[in-house]
Amino acid sequence: MPITLKGSCRCGKVRFTADSHTPVPYQLCYCSICRKTAGGGGFAINIMADAATLAIEGEDAIGVFQAEIRDDTGRCETSRGERRFCKSCGTALWVFDPAWPELIHPFASVIDSDLPKASEKTHLLLRFKADWVEPAFGPHDQRFDDYPAESIEDWHRKRGLWVD
Repeated sequence: MPITLKGSCRCGKVRFTADSHTPVPYQLCYCSICRKTAGGGGFAINIMADAATLAIEGEDAIGVFQAEIRDDTGRCETSRGERRFCKSCGTALWVFDPAWPELIHPFASVIDSDLPKASEKTHLLLRFKADWVEPAFGPHDQRFDDYPAESIEDWHRKRGLWVD
């Protein structure tokens, strides 16, 4: 049975629930989008949930932001990732990517229910970290300049952390 994530924004105008098979907050993203829209400590942590189970209170207070992404050649395009946030207090809530319509990726920072602690972490998009950030790497942590090949689902399953 998946666990139900309960989340909210800072001001309380938005509350939501969604079921998750992958509740361990282990991926620290250092990209400039996560860092600047939802980060603290120079990174943000997303988890994964079943989009079909998403229930929202205060949906009228939710805004959508799609970042512009500039590649190494200077070419710019709009991200397909739709970042939901509270229009009243600015809290980053979750990311939805239409390439995976069955999923949402809530920010662990807005989850009010208890989450399991990760015994190891995956640090990703480190090539974008701010100069002032000094990542705290644990002895079993993985480090990636870009995205790892291992999916969130695969990470949980490989470690026996998938919640049925």
